[in-house]
Amino acid sequence: MDSMEDDTEQQQPQPQQQQQQRQQDMDLNGEPYSRCLSSYVDEGSTESHRYYLSRRTLLEMLRDRGYSVPAAEIEISLQDFRSIHGQTPDIERLRISASRRSDPLDKILVIFCGPGIVKVNVIRIIGTMIGNKDSLSRLILVVQNRVTNQAMKAMDLFSFKVEVFQITELLVNITKHALKPKHRVLTDEEKKKLLKKFSLEEKQLPRMLQKDAISRYYGLEKGQVVKVTYSGDITESHVTYRCVW
Repeated sequence: MDSMEDDTEQQQPQPQQQQQQRQQDMDLNGEPYSRCLSSYVDEGSTESHRYYLSRRTLLEMLRDRGYSVPAAEIEISLQDFRSIHGQTPDIERLRISASRRSDPLDKILVIFCGPGIVKVNVIRIIGTMIGNKDSLSRLILVVQNRVTNQAMKAMDLFSFKVEVFQITELLVNITKHALKPKHRVLTDEEKKKLLKKFSLEEKQLPRMLQKDAISRYYGLEKGQVVKVTYSGDITESHVTYRCVW
């Protein structure tokens, strides 16, 4: 019995140990440490977070291209997104369909592909799943793996334009970056006035490649002109124009 009592006494923390523990939980000023950064880490699935971020960027992209997109869809929180789609979203339910504000008959469709390699049979299946192809002007495919050459050729057979984005390209909206200048796509009429005002030909304007990230974001075609406005604390504000090539 005496030996058991001795063991119990040895297991109880001494006042000096308790004081050392309290000191370890405080900063150099004697203040308790704030909430650990690890407690702020998202505890949901990475998969659902990626789909949430990429879909939000796509909705913003469509809005900026002139399509009708409800603000409530863009502003949905990650928590609400997971409440609707779960931790492993069904890509079929992530589809987006929108009409252009200036022409409701001009429609665009966004389809998410699975994590596998996108082969020609995947494109064929997508083609059979699309209804009202005649009213569709564009299709955006969001892929998570490489696309084979045969699959790319199959896309060219569609009557509408097909754009392909890797999901990793859509995790952040590049137009919102603090260091990115403001871009605005000119209408055909604005382009004509610009060229006439400065007595320029289209080929004399600074160029922007069609594969440029901004050009892809707005879905620009060759010949379209973008007004680029630079502003900042270091450099003075100035405007330039670029033509897509």
